[in-house]
Order: sequence, then C-alpha cells, then structure tokens
Amino acid sequence: MTAHALLDRLRAIAEGVQHKFTEDRRVLAYGEYLELVAAHPHRHSRGAARYVRDLFEHYGRAEVERPWGRSTRHLLFDLPFLPPEEARREALVAQEEIQEEIGRCLENFVREGRINRVVLLHGPNGSAKSTVAACIFRALEHYSTLDDGALYRFHWVFPNTTQLRGAIGFGERREGRSAGSYAHLPDDQLDARLHMEVRDHPLFLLPAAERAEWLRAACEAVGSREPLGRFVLKGELSHKNRQIFDALLASYDGDLARVLDHVQVERWFVSRRYRRGAVTLGPELSVDAGERQVTQDRSLGALPASLQSLALFEAHGELVDAMGGVLEFSDLLKRPIDAFKYLQITAETGEVSLRSQNLPVDAVMLASANEVHLAALREHPEFDSFRGRLELVRAPYLLRHPDEEAIYAGQIASQVGGRVAPHATRVAALFAVLTRLRRPRPERFEGRTMQLVRELTPMEKLDLYADGTPPARLDEEARKLLRSAVPALRRDGADQDPYEGSVGASPRELRTVLLDAAQSARFSALSPLAVLEALDDLCERRTEYGWLAEGAEPGGWYDHAYFRRALRERLEDDLERELRSASGLVDEARHLELFERYVLHVSYWVKGEKLRNPLTGQLDDPDATLMRDIEALLGTPDGAEALRHSLIGRVAAWAIDRPGEPIDNRRIFATQIEALRGALYREQRGALARMCRAAVVLVREGGVGLDEDQRRGARRLLDALCARFGYDEPSAVDAAVVLVRGRFADLLG
Repeated sequence: MTAHALLDRLRAIAEGVQHKFTEDRRVLAYGEYLELVAAHPHRHSRGAARYVRDLFEHYGRAEVERPWGRSTRHLLFDLPFLPPEEARREALVAQEEIQEEIGRCLENFVREGRINRVVLLHGPNGSAKSTVAACIFRALEHYSTLDDGALYRFHWVFPNTTQLRGAIGFGERREGRSAGSYAHLPDDQLDARLHMEVRDHPLFLLPAAERAEWLRAACEAVGSREPLGRFVLKGELSHKNRQIFDALLASYDGDLARVLDHVQVERWFVSRRYRRGAVTLGPELSVDAGERQVTQDRSLGALPASLQSLALFEAHGELVDAMGGVLEFSDLLKRPIDAFKYLQITAETGEVSLRSQNLPVDAVMLASANEVHLAALREHPEFDSFRGRLELVRAPYLLRHPDEEAIYAGQIASQVGGRVAPHATRVAALFAVLTRLRRPRPERFEGRTMQLVRELTPMEKLDLYADGTPPARLDEEARKLLRSAVPALRRDGADQDPYEGSVGASPRELRTVLLDAAQSARFSALSPLAVLEALDDLCERRTEYGWLAEGAEPGGWYDHAYFRRALRERLEDDLERELRSASGLVDEARHLELFERYVLHVSYWVKGEKLRNPLTGQLDDPDATLMRDIEALLGTPDGAEALRHSLIGRVAAWAIDRPGEPIDNRRIFATQIEALRGALYREQRGALARMCRAAVVLVREGGVGLDEDQRRGARRLLDALCARFGYDEPSAVDAAVVLVRGRFADLLG
C-alpha cells in the first residue's frame, strides 16, 4: 500500500470515529439530554438493579429440558455477541438454576426499589462462580454500546472569561435568562472542567417533586405504563455534586436554567478493563471506598470564585468505580469478617460512610465464596445479622456429563495444539461427574421405586441425570418408574450433607488431566486411552485432593477404582458400536425400519383393529409372528403384553408433550432400537473382529499377509471411522487395537 493510500485510509478511519462519536451522542447539553429522556423515559431512568435486570431480558431466554424438569436459560450467558469460537470458550455451560436465582434477586431489587442484599454464590472451587460474573460483565460491556443500554453521566464545565464575559465568578454578573449551554464549547473556550468520579444520574439535577411529575408526564406521552423506580424518583446528588450545584444556584439567584448551562452530559460505557461499571474486588485487604481533597489541585485554580472556597472531596475506590453496574467480591469470605462488615450497613441503607460524606451506592453486589469459608461464617456469632443481608445462591459442580464435556471441548481443543480423538473429553467428563454423585437414600422413596433406587449404581444414576435413560437391565415398568423418580433423586442429592455437586473432581483438575494426556508419546492425538492413564495417575495422589479420600461404599459409590473400570468398559462399548456401524456388516437402516413396523403392528394390536396389507390390500390382523420375534430379540418374550401397552403409552405421551411434532421413534425408543441392533449384530461379531485385526495389520504392518478382500474391508472400515465419527487414521487404529486385544481376543483365537 502506497503512502497516499495509507493516509487516505487514516482519514477514513478518523472520519469514521468522528461519525460514530456524533452518532452515539457522546456529549450532550442538558436540554438535549432531556429530549432523549422524553423519547424513552424508562430507558434513561434506570438504576443499577433495573439496568442489570433489563440486561438479562434484552438477550432473551429459553426453556431448557432436563431429566429432572424444565429450567430457564438466560441467553446472555451464551455470549451471543461474541465470535462463535470465543463464545464457545467463555460461555457459561448449563447452571440454569444459578441464572434463575440471580434473575429472581434482580427482580426483587427492582420491586423493592433498592439493592438491599449481596448476592453470594457459594460452591466448591471451580464451579463456575467467576464465570457467571465474567459473562455478566461481558454482556454489560456489549449492552452499554447499544441504544437500549445507553448510559449517561455528567460533569461541570466553566467557560473562558476572555471569550465569554459574565460567567459566574468572573467579571460582571450576567442578567436575565440562560444564554445557552457551555457543553459543546471547545477546550480553548473552557477555563475548567470538573470531572465527576461518582456517576450521578443526570436527572438528579432536577428537584425530586418536579422530576417525578416530569417523568410521569413523559411516560404518559409515550404510552408507557411501567412504574418508575424508586432510584430515579427519590435519588439525590452525591456530596460533591450537591456542593457545586448549591453554590452555582446561589450565585445565579436560584436560576436553575443558568446552572444547567454548566452541565455537560456524557455517554459512558461499561468496561471491566478500565473499571467502569464492572469491577472485581479480590480478597486482599483493601479499602473499597475512600476520599481525597481535590481543591488544592493547581489545575482547578481557574474555577469560579464561588467554588474556590468549597472544600471538595473526590471519592475513589471499587465501590465508586462500580457505580451503575456490578461489583464482584471474589472470594469474599477469605477476608476477615471485620473487613466486610460495612456491607451490612451499605446493603441496608444504600450508602457507605466516608469521612466527610455518606456516599450513595448504586451497584449490584455479587460475591463468591467456597463452602469451607461459608461453613466457618455460619459458626460465627454474627452470622444471623449477616444472613439477613445476603442472598445465598448455591453454585454446585455440574451433574450432567454432556454439559461437563462441553466445557472441555470448548477449552481444551484450542490448548492441546493437536487433534483430539473421539471420546477423550467424554471420558474425563464422565469421571468428573461420577466423583460428584451422592449415594441416593432409598428410604425417601416408596413402593417398588425404593428397591430400584437401592440397586442403582453410580453409572446408572449418571445416565439418568444425563438424558433420563434408565438401566437396560430393567423391564419397561421399572424403567418408567425410575424415569419418573429422577426429579426426586435430584432433590434427594441436593438435600444431603454434603450436597450433590459440592464434592468431587473440579473442572480445573480435569483440564490438567487432559493437558497431561495430550503429552503422551504413545498416541498421535489426545486419546481417551491416554486420559484413562492420566486418571490412574491422578487417583494415586490421594493426599492432594479431599474427594479422593472419601471412603468407597457398596455398589461402587465413591469408589474411584470402580469408576475407572466402568469408564473403560463404557469406552469399549462406544468403540465397538462405532466400529460395528462403520464396518457395513449390518444394515443400520434396517433396524429402525424393522422396529417401526413392529410399533405399527403393536399399535393396531393394542386398539384391537386390523391393518391393511400393502401387498394384497386386505385387512389383516397384526402380525403376531413379527411381534414375537422382535420381543424375543429384545429379551422380553414373557412380558410382551405389558411391553406393548407401555410402548404405545410412550408414543401417546410424546404426542401430548409435543403437539404438532411428528412421532420420532428413533428418540422415543432409542434403548429398544439399540437392543435390537445389538441382537442382530451378534451373528456378525466374529467378522467385525477379523476386520478390526486387518485394519491394524494394514496400517501398522503394511498389510503383510492380507488378501485383497481383507485390505478393502479394512480400508473401508478406517475411512468410515474418519468420515463419520471424526477419527484420524492413527486414533482409528488405536480404537481397533483396544477391541482386538480385549473383547475380540477370544473370537480371534
């Protein structure tokens, strides 16, 4: 690019910045600001509580279906305004209960008209408490750049007396009404500009009674019936602004319009980096708010005489920086209790006491703490007084392994510097969730459900939490009972001490496991086999992690050796299923077609009706032979009648829950279809074993000893694994080796 082209580009950038500055209405006279408010009175009359509540609503919400019930997800936690890859890494995965609780607290603050509690997220280390705050901060930054989220503050400006005669405190007093705002004067026509570090709302410059009347009239004019908040109706100027306002008003003999000539309204944007409206305060011992005298600053010597006699104090600190937004107290309870006792009074009164003033605090206060420190606070004699000013929100570890895997998939792939083999992150996620599950208490259930709960293994409870899948070993009635018991299982876990999700492997620890596994020299990619080896190493360090010290109980509960054996078996199940599908030995579509024919005939059998034969056109009875054959393959020939009624009941339940949606047998009967597929596959298992061995020989030994058919079959298997399941060739061979040396060893001799 030539020098001229570079200069042209620079001019275009400069013009773009200037245009955006004007378009964003970055600087306004007070009258211009009131015009803005009149057009959107509610948008421009919000305190921090309503602003953050509106932030949640701006990005929308979605209903999320979990095996234990429906939850509301606030979409701001998906970070939809970021590039997809960045959002995938930084978004909050699951944790809808936390989102709902924070939303409830915000709504209460809005209804009460003030922020009178600290929202304290408590949970184990690594349970996404900081991620919750980080997502809110990122959303605040984006929202404040939009018209819907525009924020304004004000400063005081004083004109240059050599160019504008009659300014207050300089030369003769100007008579009559206002001659116009000084807000847009260039710097060379200003003698002084008083920066206001406390972001008072510009509407506070109007007297409270007249302000309320004007705002109600503005709302009526635009047809808005939403009630105005206490913040804007009752709020007052901070001490420094009140001093300046009163001095100017006295000097102008009560002429408010002339006072407002000195007001420069400025749009501001939330920024975590620059500590504007989004501030994190760590557990170090620091003062959260303070003040210092500013009238001795030489740059302020040009102030009008009527102001130079004032002792002006500048407030500073995290509470001041967070005004209008959110203040996060990270690990709040790591501080000695005396260091945050002021929060009791601050939450109750909405003010923090400084040496010369009571500073109004308008910020949503979000804190985090781990369970150990919260337990210590509960034992403190002053806990009851603190409890009344805290909103306790539980933040446990995730209990669904697909959610846990989404964390690792979003964060690890970009860090390992190479390929991630299928199942690698899944194995880590399964292990993490297994360590967090609590043994259910059967006595809290009734009838047959009590026995079913008593017999549950950790892997079976994990599957119930993941997608509501009950154990395949049960009959249909037992599966139905167990599926319906999932909400009660979840409540049982939440009511235990320690509660479910408060103890177990942290995502931080599993990320380290994955990174260690990625360095294994035995595998070309991050392999699930390397992850299993890294988990073995982790479990050897029993003294380093509290959750490893928990004693094993019957049934595999809290038994980390059992977890690893179960994970290897689950991995082998998945590998065999994928290799079977990739082999082409069994027609995958045939299973679904066969089962759908079975369901069709069962539906007519249940109704006692005949169905039309597609070949003869005659009305025939349902095919009893077909139904018996399928039921035999499913392993339920003796309970056929109960099975048939249960299957049709599930179809009816689907139709009721999803009116208008087509029946999806693949989803409704996933367990039965998989069982049918497995039954039909058993005859082909030996052929698959030989094909897997051929694939290993083809890649690792150059195909020595293989005939042409074996080579083609092995190549077809490897290509299908890569194309359909995301393997690369070395990791596909690793998968084949696992089965050849393990499950297929007897078949291969």
